[in-house]
Amino acid sequence: MRLSPETVLPASVGRPAYDRSAQVVGIVHIGIGAFHRAHQAVYTDDAMGAGERDWGIVGVSLRSGDVAAQLGPQGGLYTVATRSAAGSSLRVIGAVQQVLVASEEPQAVVDAIAAPATQIVSFTVTEKGYLRAADGSLDLAAAKGSSSLYRFVGAALAARHAAGLPGLTLLSCDNLANNGAVLRRLMRDYLAAEHGGLAGWFDAQCRCPATMIDRIVPATTDADRAAIEGELGVRDEGAVVAEGFSQWVIEDDFAGSRPRWEAVGAELVTDVAPYETAKLRMLNGAHSALAYIGLGKGHEFVHQAIADPEIRPVIERLMRDEAAPTIDAAPGQDLSAYADALLERFANPALHHRLIQIAMDGSQKIPQRWLKTLAWHQRRGKRCPSIEAAVEAWIAFLRGGAHPIDDPLADRLRAAVAGPDPMQALFGDGGLLASEWLPD
Repeated sequence: MRLSPETVLPASVGRPAYDRSAQVVGIVHIGIGAFHRAHQAVYTDDAMGAGERDWGIVGVSLRSGDVAAQLGPQGGLYTVATRSAAGSSLRVIGAVQQVLVASEEPQAVVDAIAAPATQIVSFTVTEKGYLRAADGSLDLAAAKGSSSLYRFVGAALAARHAAGLPGLTLLSCDNLANNGAVLRRLMRDYLAAEHGGLAGWFDAQCRCPATMIDRIVPATTDADRAAIEGELGVRDEGAVVAEGFSQWVIEDDFAGSRPRWEAVGAELVTDVAPYETAKLRMLNGAHSALAYIGLGKGHEFVHQAIADPEIRPVIERLMRDEAAPTIDAAPGQDLSAYADALLERFANPALHHRLIQIAMDGSQKIPQRWLKTLAWHQRRGKRCPSIEAAVEAWIAFLRGGAHPIDDPLADRLRAAVAGPDPMQALFGDGGLLASEWLPD
């Protein structure tokens, strides 16, 4: 039996504290993977449980039908299993009302975004989903493709404009530096190219706030699903597993209404940059270093790698001595305490976060996670031994062949590291990742 709205849940399992049938859809989320279901959807579920109305979510998968197949038969319900060294808990989330597969129902996706009740379109499409060219501009040819977020949002904005409806808040929730500004620039460029005079309306009517999101959400395994089924008494194909910690910092710049996410733990601020920079350089930078160094030493999970007495000092130095000095902290933002918390979170033995999951898409992540920090220190005549060790481990990972290279630049990366000077081929003048991240 599958989880469904009719399932009688055990008393120990949390459940939606509101009438799902009375909630109208107010959010369309593009890229409804495990992270969204364990993060933004949970905050929205909490907000509706606290009395907010009409913030149901329509999820959109741009390509794969997997999530629709998981949640559709369950009426959109799924379980979040929170795990720590102290124990675990289960909670059923009801915020997601429907999942659409864009490749199968393209007009339904446009209609959902264009619906009068929709206020927010949010995104977790990973860095590569923004379809940027090597110089950071929009790859217009890719953006015109059938699985492009720009195609669907652009058509829906045009429909809203034609119907005299107001604009929308486009909320990037990806680990992308200046994510709101990047999304605004790329979306505007697409509209200017494909929808004529809509760019001016977009400037006046739409907003793209910056965000910083943080929660460790490993890939759900069959063993996870079996354990959750044992507690629920029914099968949940859409279950996700997460750590107890969760953080969401949002620039308070919305086009219209929004849930009172700040009443349920989110932080609404005027400037997200210090939080975003700390997350990218300290947490994400350490995670990538752990992935490549840990895999090189035969570890499988984050908690195993951070427990290695040869690896932990490298990671701690990266966070405290290399990344932290480059960050202009906001008032009250304690970077030393942040590093302490990160080390504790990495060491969580109940969270089986696979290093190979973190290692994917290295070419898209490393510029934001390592190269800005390197550049800051190089301008001051200093080195970053931990990041240099991480770069060497990444090159070894690319050369080694022991693990698959899941990266949009996989073939070019293999070619770059096959030569006699991989550092030059990757980072030198004309190199694959040469850019403004590094000084001349």
